[in-house]
Order: sequence, then structure tokens, then C-alpha cells
Amino acid sequence: MLIDLRSDTVTKPSQEMRQAMADAVVGDDVYQEDPTVKELEQLAAGILGKESALFVPSGTMGNLVAILTHCKSGDEVFLDEESHIYFYEVGGMAALGGLIPRLISNKRGIYHPKSLEDAWRPANIHFPNPGLLCLENTHNRGGGAVVPVERMKEAVEWARKKGLPVHLDGARIFNAALALGVDASVIAEEVDSVQFCLSKGLGAPVGSILAGSEEWINRARKWRKMVGGGLRQSGVLAAAGLVALKGRNRLAEDHQRAKDMARAINDIAGLTVEIDKVLTNIFMVDIDYPGGDADDLVEQLAEAGVLVNAVTKKRLRFVTHWDIDDISAQRAVGIVAEVVGK
Repeated sequence: MLIDLRSDTVTKPSQEMRQAMADAVVGDDVYQEDPTVKELEQLAAGILGKESALFVPSGTMGNLVAILTHCKSGDEVFLDEESHIYFYEVGGMAALGGLIPRLISNKRGIYHPKSLEDAWRPANIHFPNPGLLCLENTHNRGGGAVVPVERMKEAVEWARKKGLPVHLDGARIFNAALALGVDASVIAEEVDSVQFCLSKGLGAPVGSILAGSEEWINRARKWRKMVGGGLRQSGVLAAAGLVALKGRNRLAEDHQRAKDMARAINDIAGLTVEIDKVLTNIFMVDIDYPGGDADDLVEQLAEAGVLVNAVTKKRLRFVTHWDIDDISAQRAVGIVAEVVGK
């Protein structure tokens, strides 16, 4: 049986979720008549401390709808150069919104005030209008890195001085909240909009949530319809999201397994993990033996029964989730040791 550590998106819905989906009371959500979707949106908004929320099919759509709602075509969007929005969302902001990414270098999702200021251009007839600042917490390509609330506030304060709204890609915001020891509402408090995924660590089969003010969500709802996200009897999907959201505290198990696996893999000759940077359910493994190539190792591990992703030619990404128990985690480490030791 394959042990799939490529992402926390690969989980199978639990029996409780399947039953909730079968029993869901539904209506047409485009007419805002689906009671289960409404329940999910109200619960999510309350947890995040926002006035309103919107159920969307995916995190990519949630981020796209947020950006389109905040900006006008031709605007400039300030982004971390390693952000998920820029790196993994198919250039939607440019292709569908006519928006220009202004890339900023930072470390593991943490903006430095100077890097933000250096990216800012004064009013000039030759330059696009600034439209939005995007944050990410946890930071995917940073290895599940957690951005401290204080550092987020610094970036938000900079944006406020410049007259910019702020959107948070909080795909794994509950992982960040757990690692920081705060409620998710504390992380979301300062930003204008936030997106989080129900289908990542929370384990639902489909869906994400976009949250913000009631007025802003009303506008975002129209953008969702325009990009094809208007769903009908979507309570069958929202029902699984409710189960996932109510069970969010179990993420602590994923974090602990990631730390345990990272320590064990770090003991394997030729592989290195920066243990102090393993804060959530994602960790990066660097390959540092002669001839070691991430793509080759991914293939060898798959043949032996472990699925992981290559991030670069010398780096692998491992992600724990609720389909990975202690036994499968230990077995995966053993397979990694055996393959690397050949």
C-alpha cells in the first residue's frame, strides 16, 4: 500500500463526512438558499472574526476572487516571490484580472519593512497603480513556515500607510494558529480578507472559505459567479466542510508526526532536515550526497511505496495528514532509509 506524503490534499473523506454529505439539507446556493452552505459560512466567519464568508470550490479560486474583488485591471499586486498565489495558481491574476505582480524577496513568508519599501514606486505616469498586498500563513514553499502575528502586523501597517488593502492566503491558517498558540481570528484580525482551505489539513474532499466584511463578500460573491464558482446544491460539499472545520484541533497530531519523521530522516546519511524549522505538517528534506537528485529519488521512493514531491533538484517536500498514522510514518522513514542507503 502506498504511503502518500505529497500533500495534505490527498486525504480520503471520513465516514462521518460521508454520512454528513448523504444527510445534508440542500438548496440552490446561487440563490443563497442552501442552509448547509449558510451554516458553514456563518461558522467560518465567526471562527475568523469576520462579518461574512463565502464558500468556494478551491483555494486557488478563493485567492483569485479575493484579488479580483480588491483590484482593478492594470493594478499592481505586491506578492512574495515564493508565494503560492504567484508560484502555483497558473497566473490567474494576470490572465483573468489583467493584474501585475510586484514580486518581493523575503524569508519564509516574512516581509521585511525595507523590502516592502524598496518595492514601492512613487506616483508616476509610467507606473501601474498599486492595488493590494498579499500575505501567506503558513508559507507553503517555506516548508510550512509560520509567520508571527507581530511580523504580519508590520506588513499590514505598511500597507495601511500606502492605502492598500491586504489579503491573507491562509490556506493552512489553522496549522499556523496551532503553532503560534493563538486563535485563527488573531491571525486574521488585521487583514481585509482571508482564504483558507477545507481540503488541505482539515481533510474535506472539496472546498475553501473566503472571509471579510459583509459588503466585501457581497461583491466577492459576484466575482465567484463570474469565474464559474456559483454552485447549486452545494450543501453536500459544505456538510463535509462543517465536519472538517469542527475537527480542526486534530491538526496537532499531524504536526507531531512531521517533527518525529523529520528527526528520523535527519539521521539518515545523505539527507538533512532543519529541525528547528519544522513547525507544522510540512517539512523539507535536503539531499546532500554525491549524485543525489530529487527527481530520481522521488521515482525510487515511489517504486518502494512512498510518494513525495520534489521542490528543487536537491530538495524534497514531505507533508503529514490524517491518513498518515504512526505506523505508516515509521514505515515511510524505513523505506526512505533503505532507498537512500542503496
